[in-house]
Amino acid sequence: MENLKVIVIGAGMGGLTTGIALRQVGYEVEIYDRVRELRPAGAAISLWSNGIKVLNRLGLGKEIAHIGGHMDRMAYYSCTGEKLTDFSLLPLIQRVGQCPYPVARSELQQMLLHAFGQEQVHLGAKCVGVEQDATSVTALFEDGSKATGDLLVAADGTHSVIRPYVVGYPVERRYVGYVNWNGIVPATEDLAPKTSWVLYVGEHKRASLMPIANDRFYFFLDVPLPQEKALEAGDLRSDLKAFFAGWAEPVQTLIQRLEPEKTNRVLIHDVDPLPTLVRGRVALLGDSGHCTAPDLGQGGSQAIEDAFVLANCLVTTNISVEDALRRYETARKERVAEIVLRARKRADMMHGTNPTITQEWYEELRSEDGTEIINGLCKTILGGPLQ
Repeated sequence: MENLKVIVIGAGMGGLTTGIALRQVGYEVEIYDRVRELRPAGAAISLWSNGIKVLNRLGLGKEIAHIGGHMDRMAYYSCTGEKLTDFSLLPLIQRVGQCPYPVARSELQQMLLHAFGQEQVHLGAKCVGVEQDATSVTALFEDGSKATGDLLVAADGTHSVIRPYVVGYPVERRYVGYVNWNGIVPATEDLAPKTSWVLYVGEHKRASLMPIANDRFYFFLDVPLPQEKALEAGDLRSDLKAFFAGWAEPVQTLIQRLEPEKTNRVLIHDVDPLPTLVRGRVALLGDSGHCTAPDLGQGGSQAIEDAFVLANCLVTTNISVEDALRRYETARKERVAEIVLRARKRADMMHGTNPTITQEWYEELRSEDGTEIINGLCKTILGGPLQ
């Protein structure tokens, strides 16, 4: 279809990638976000090869390689510092045809903003509703203004205002069962090798260090907590020292070195797979359509996949916008539901929902040579739209 005007609600990773993809196929795109200043949630993100392939296709290969971290090994250690497994990621890269790039969220957002055009993103525009008829769809904003187009993409995140309109009922987020602390620290050898993704596991908790560009590590620490307890945040460094008491020296060094005021504390939630991703001329994209726990590292890459598939569906049909969006839903619904449920299952496995299963996983890591982990990563990556 030609000469479409697209309204995108949300200027995060999914919304901006959608804007870039749709503009490249010739559509007029307007992006709106409720915030007055764009500040990405979270410190960094792992973009696996399926997401990177889409960015490559959109002409951003050099840019993402420049801001992405070089990660060529993966290692697991016990909480006391015993090496469980350490293996090269080269077999993964050879099988899927692209290396992953862990990247700072702020730098990724700036890259996407530059590619779309920062001055063309409308900030301070809080969408409060949607109306549509047979020929158009209109976003309604809190200040009384409106934006009308041929279709609307709801990329407004985990707390999506538009999701209830699309699915027909209010959607509750589900607490996955653990709290995540994340941030960025300088990469030093006393923490981990600078090109390795290193994880410490034990007591149903995790401590992770992942390389990002410019000699930095993206870190996260996970602790399973009942929801009532999770809502009670104390002094950040004191809490972490208590939760990780007796853990290996690099974990102690990390807790000492992190900057509390720049460290995020997040209660991890997901959303049950939705019965539909579209309603007429409105499509859910990214976290609004499939909010997932981060335990497969696929939240960002799935939003990027959505953007590519949506653009493809629109540009390859001349029947109607509604038909194109139904094709988008058919292509994405099963894929994203599987990611949500697999990430949930993995979160349970790693965080002691069933302590016996978590203990079995620790034991399996001792005999792991990388084959099973790489097979799992390949399955996820090769399920994407680009091979």
